[in-house]
Amino acid sequence: MIVGGGFAGVECARYLERRLRPGEASIRLVGSVGAGQLYVPLLPQVASGVLPSQAVAVSLRRVLHRTELMPGTVVGADAARGQCVVRRPSGAEYVLGYDHLVLASGSITRILDIPGLPEHGFGMKTLAEAVYLRDHVLRQLDMAAIADDPVEQRERLTFVTVGSGYAGTETAAVLAKLTQAAARQYFPRLDPSLVRWYLINRSERVMPELGERLGADAKKLMAQRGIEFISGASATEVTARSLTLTTGQVIPTRTVVWTAGVTSSPLADHLGAETDHGRIITDTELRVPSLHNVWACGDVAAVPDTTQPGKTCAPTAQHASRQGRAAGVNLLATLRGKPRKPYRHRDLGMVVDLGGWDALARPMGIGLRGAPAQLVTRGYHLLATRTFAARSRIALNWALHSVAGDDFVRLGISDGAPHTIGDFERTGDYLSAEQLAQVLGDPRCGLAR
Repeated sequence: MIVGGGFAGVECARYLERRLRPGEASIRLVGSVGAGQLYVPLLPQVASGVLPSQAVAVSLRRVLHRTELMPGTVVGADAARGQCVVRRPSGAEYVLGYDHLVLASGSITRILDIPGLPEHGFGMKTLAEAVYLRDHVLRQLDMAAIADDPVEQRERLTFVTVGSGYAGTETAAVLAKLTQAAARQYFPRLDPSLVRWYLINRSERVMPELGERLGADAKKLMAQRGIEFISGASATEVTARSLTLTTGQVIPTRTVVWTAGVTSSPLADHLGAETDHGRIITDTELRVPSLHNVWACGDVAAVPDTTQPGKTCAPTAQHASRQGRAAGVNLLATLRGKPRKPYRHRDLGMVVDLGGWDALARPMGIGLRGAPAQLVTRGYHLLATRTFAARSRIALNWALHSVAGDDFVRLGISDGAPHTIGDFERTGDYLSAEQLAQVLGDPRCGLAR
């Protein structure tokens, strides 16, 4: 049983499909099957309207053919019994047994104990969050254009992103470009100079993975977009109309995008596995040492980095894809009584799309910026996307947007709908230890193998 339909889970299933002999084993994948495999690195482009939502979701039914796809969420697991509790989209729960469990459930947004953050913060971890954020941002422009109160207008035209990692920096850059272009072209009552963006981070550096020089270039590009970088600070309180920083500064705003870190699925707590900053600790072969026949890979796992002794692999899509395949290799070796192989992969670099021709890339340690970096960035994303249909949608929409631009159309989904990070990422779905024991002992939740 594979838990999660992201990079790691899909690659594990694909490898097993190709190598397992008929009747040798069956493969089940539990996840948001209808939503497809989400290509997370392009979520900021969905939020900015460059790409439609369908372009970044790859159909699992196009990719996997021998795997039994089971829509739902694993909300509890017991390694001693070899059982998982699956909640269907309808809300019904049932118990599934397994012989080997592959945890590839990815990560969720890490919510700190900050007053107001769960209620008023916006995440950027799921497709629904990206679509909702675009709708919300454009709604603020609509409302600011008809506001008579200058205080309200200021709040609606001020946007804050907390966290200057990959997701936060890209999101701030592309949405700043979107809001400024919209204010200039379609809102004659708005002064574009009133649109303010802030990027908040505890560190002085932006995206440290890029290196010091490219990180400095990123800060320059952000400044040219009118984005104010505030370092050495984080949030202490979020309200519907403001953000208070640890420095005491209060920023009037109705939009706080929270990208200050992720944590792994709560399933780690159910299994009783040892964790490192919330990620399940594995050995170099991707097995969870303390649990029988349990494997972990991708963002949920702290996998030793054999290229950098003493460190664990970064939670990136690049590592997740390769770890998923490595988990499939070692699973097959285990089934056939053959030796397993340690996971080893040197990170090939990082690419960052800041919108338009502004991009930064560090392939194989070579620093690039501008048009060359954008070509590398977009080429990498196309190669990393699994199907021809998805690649075609992405490429065609890039071309269409570069020629036709954006119509800045809202879908209306932000009008009165729930928007919290917990709503979108369903962090409240997971069972407590007591609830798990109750469900596993309930004969109405039949055991399926």
